[in-house]
Amino acid sequence: MLTAYLCLSACSEQKSHTAPAVHDRDSASMMVSYGVNTLISDSGVIKYRIVTERWDVNTIKNPPRWTFEKGIFMEQFDPSFHIEGYIQADTAWYYDQQKLWELRGRVYIRNVNGLVFRSEELYWDGIRHEFYSYKFSRVTTPERTMEGTFFRSDEHMTRYEVTNSVGSFQQSDMEGEEEQAEAPATATPADTAAAPPVRKAATRRAATQKSTYQQ
Repeated sequence: MLTAYLCLSACSEQKSHTAPAVHDRDSASMMVSYGVNTLISDSGVIKYRIVTERWDVNTIKNPPRWTFEKGIFMEQFDPSFHIEGYIQADTAWYYDQQKLWELRGRVYIRNVNGLVFRSEELYWDGIRHEFYSYKFSRVTTPERTMEGTFFRSDEHMTRYEVTNSVGSFQQSDMEGEEEQAEAPATATPADTAAAPPVRKAATRRAATQKSTYQQ
């Protein structure tokens, strides 16, 4: 009888199930949202729409960041709330203090002018208002296709440059270059203006050829 009583007491005893303590304080996000479809404003003007499966906000990590591990789709709007273009990526991080986006995976951009950009990496500098990438990139427009290992562009993808580039051109493009070669060389304001430096180390940019276009 004593043995049966001890067995019954052991079976009825409840155990508390607790998770292990989180020792790395910066590993816990301040906010985690699922199924996000939201508008983002800048200075009171709606500029972006973000659609993502998961959005983590961590203010403890150095530097603080937003994390989109499940991918991101983002639309850009002009002041009249017309769509200027959209951006897709498999993974993204936004460092809010630096206003810097880091996009990874299958990065895809398309704007209203028909330009399409593809790469595995892209940085978006919100302070200098420019895009840049150190990975192999492909830029396709209705007139030409360019590929190279370094890419930089303004925020609207209307003026861009590709280095270490190869690509295809229309015959009219080549004829225009030949006419320019025969004419005396003159510097334009765009040629003489110094381009702002990118945030990554300049030593990573080993360019042997450079092509710059303005739409």
